[in-house]
Amino acid sequence: MDIQTLVKTVNDWVWGPPLVILCLGTGVFFSIWTRFLQLRHIKSMVRQLWTGKASSKGISSFQGFAMALGGRVGTGNIAGVATAIAMGGPGALFWMWAIAFLGAGSAFIESTLAQVWKEKRTGEYRGGPSYYIEHGLGIKWFAIIFALAAVFSCGLLLPGIQSNSIANACAKGFNMPTLVSGIIVTALLALVIFGGAKRIGRVAELVVPFMALAYIIMAILIIIVDIHRVPEMLRLIFASAFGADKLFGGIVGSAIAWGVKRGIYSNEAGQGTGPQAAAAAEVAHPAQQGLVQAFSVYVDTLGVCTATGLMLLLTNQYNVTGIGGGFLVNNLPSVEHGPQYTQAAVDTIFPGFGSAFVATALFFFAFTTIMAYAYYAESNMAYLVRGRASRLCITAIRLGLLGMAFFGAMREADFMWAMGDIGVGLMAWLNLIAILALGGIGVKVLRDYERQLKNGGDISFEPEKLGIKNTECWGKNHGNFM
Repeated sequence: MDIQTLVKTVNDWVWGPPLVILCLGTGVFFSIWTRFLQLRHIKSMVRQLWTGKASSKGISSFQGFAMALGGRVGTGNIAGVATAIAMGGPGALFWMWAIAFLGAGSAFIESTLAQVWKEKRTGEYRGGPSYYIEHGLGIKWFAIIFALAAVFSCGLLLPGIQSNSIANACAKGFNMPTLVSGIIVTALLALVIFGGAKRIGRVAELVVPFMALAYIIMAILIIIVDIHRVPEMLRLIFASAFGADKLFGGIVGSAIAWGVKRGIYSNEAGQGTGPQAAAAAEVAHPAQQGLVQAFSVYVDTLGVCTATGLMLLLTNQYNVTGIGGGFLVNNLPSVEHGPQYTQAAVDTIFPGFGSAFVATALFFFAFTTIMAYAYYAESNMAYLVRGRASRLCITAIRLGLLGMAFFGAMREADFMWAMGDIGVGLMAWLNLIAILALGGIGVKVLRDYERQLKNGGDISFEPEKLGIKNTECWGKNHGNFM
């Protein structure tokens, strides 16, 4: 069995129907248990973006939002949406919306738990699934397994997808050889993650929210041009999602599977990476950052992913593969699914501009995502190994990440996506089981926040009163930090 066949086999096993059901089921479960906080607290989500302040130990709520958004908004929002439609038809977009809405509940729980059990390491806050598994569930071996999965996934399996999409987009947008784009991306990443040019990373993080806004504006312009086709497009999306469309009725299972898979890859809800950014924020109450992270899921999928889907469908710049092979729709002969679909869509309205615009947007989206992967991999390595050995291991994982980023730019897109899907799936399996087990604590923290919000006055968090133990950064011994 060659490596490509092995990777595909493992991917099919990891992302079988049980994981799709677990992702959707967890979202439904938490949505009902929290009485659909993702609807009730939308105003609080937006307001909280601007209230938290940074300190020497932690970043502000908005910085935590931007950091998580930088990790979420990546190639999944451009190439991932194109792949979902290519493999599952237009109905896959509906299931991306569904997992975003339901996943916002999961994102709230995991990010709130990360805040509850965050720790202060080398003067900064650290946290995430490994921390709440160890201190909340009290299962050290489970925490170690997640940390190992995160290091392996974020350090080795996932970076290649982002660099691959950058290389493909730059090849079409700027006629740049993939070898050249691979070298450029790898060199810039090396400057950032080895500390020689942190300013590059800071600029990239600041650009992403504005680039996402520009990308959404581009989609709005295309919608305006084709406004008469919007009702037809919406009918197609909903009909395809539930098997009611004649052409796509036979692939409704693929629509669900690919919509959920690509939705989670894009917005990371339940995957266990978002909580690591959430834990770094300085807030008065854990629920506040949980709400911010839930909102970032909306921005990612309902905003940026929808922008991509609308552009593709309105301009007919997409293909759809049939279950038995061949094409149900073949609007772009010989074009591989990925960023080229989006570039072709924008080019239909703005000839000669679309390819370069999408390539530029994708560069910033994907570059900051790889930066986030480096942070997640290093954080989990720091959890696993302490002292001098930690520095050596972090250096090793940085080198591995750079190697995989360069390797990904050279390889076929399908192969790199399959590798990345394995990484996302492994983390999702472990993290979803953990947050389901700790869901009662997350809901208890939400109820405490809602009670204080109703009573008015300053918001604070006292875990002892809620019966929550093993919190390092909260409570009597350490005080609240706002």
